[in-house]
Amino acid sequence: MRYALDCKDDFASNLLFWIERFIYGKINSLSNHQVKNKDEILKVLSRFRNGFDSMESLQCACKECRNIGLIGINTYILPLSKLYEYLIQIGLESLKDIDEELLKEFLTIHTSALSDATKKNYRMALINFFSFVDKQNEDMLGTSYNFRIELKNWGGLRGKSGQKLPSFMNEEEVHRFLNGIESYPFKHQELGARNRLILKIIIYTGIRVGEALNLKLKDIMQDGEFFMIQVRGKGNKPRVVMVKAKNIAQDLALWRNVRENMVVNDDMLFCNHKGTKLTQAYISRIVEQVLIANGIRKEKNGAHMLRHSFATLLYQKSQDLVLVQEALGHASLDTSRIYMHFDKQKLKDTTEIMES
Repeated sequence: MRYALDCKDDFASNLLFWIERFIYGKINSLSNHQVKNKDEILKVLSRFRNGFDSMESLQCACKECRNIGLIGINTYILPLSKLYEYLIQIGLESLKDIDEELLKEFLTIHTSALSDATKKNYRMALINFFSFVDKQNEDMLGTSYNFRIELKNWGGLRGKSGQKLPSFMNEEEVHRFLNGIESYPFKHQELGARNRLILKIIIYTGIRVGEALNLKLKDIMQDGEFFMIQVRGKGNKPRVVMVKAKNIAQDLALWRNVRENMVVNDDMLFCNHKGTKLTQAYISRIVEQVLIANGIRKEKNGAHMLRHSFATLLYQKSQDLVLVQEALGHASLDTSRIYMHFDKQKLKDTTEIMES
């Protein structure tokens, strides 16, 4: 069904309407292989069909989608919610007042401190959104208003030379972090084993936070002195990682004992006290708390930093880029090359070239 461009009474309501229509369409196109509870997704989709009275309620619905398992929704809702706030402040009267120069201004102001990858996500979210509106709006005469947003000449991207290197811990900091996990006073002591187990699995194997949270009970199996962990990566591609049993066996046994006395909705390895899936934001908060408690300061304190730390140490000790690619589940070797920048020995070798 098509709608008039300015089908509501005011600019804010019109913009919110089109954003919710766009997000609703994106939700139905996202991969659903991680969705386990169809009743939950039906409830959220029903809310989208009924519409929202504020951007805050739309954002909450998108958060629910992510928690249910529709990963990728933040790529669209974060840029568009920022755009909504920006355009409301300007005080436009009609969606027709939006043009490419105004969107470039928005990108310049709101993405200045972001990485190139995030800037590209913002740009593509805007292009996709306005392309959607182009195709879906129609007035009483059957004609459509076309924004034709391309943003081809926006100069906000720095290019490869300006990309930031990821934050990571050096070997001494990693050991300090691991010791800190053991002594950290988690709020709910009965869940402390779970929290320690999650953080250890991530930092000892380098798997993504989402991959850790999607592990099933059957995915972790002991093989002598090691645990083998079956991981489902991006695109649902399987791979196997290993961790020494001595590093996680105690916490795994303690957590399994706690979990047996809980009502869990699925066979997921990790869950909250209600028996439902944990969020990546929760894991990142734990990581940040442990880092601060142990005097470790990084530009980015999220859980993904643990993966970077593992990969950096793996390359430094192995000098094997293919091993890094396989361990991290990178589709391309080029993605793994970033960790070559942390090879101190090779950097030290460059200081010798002028020596006689």
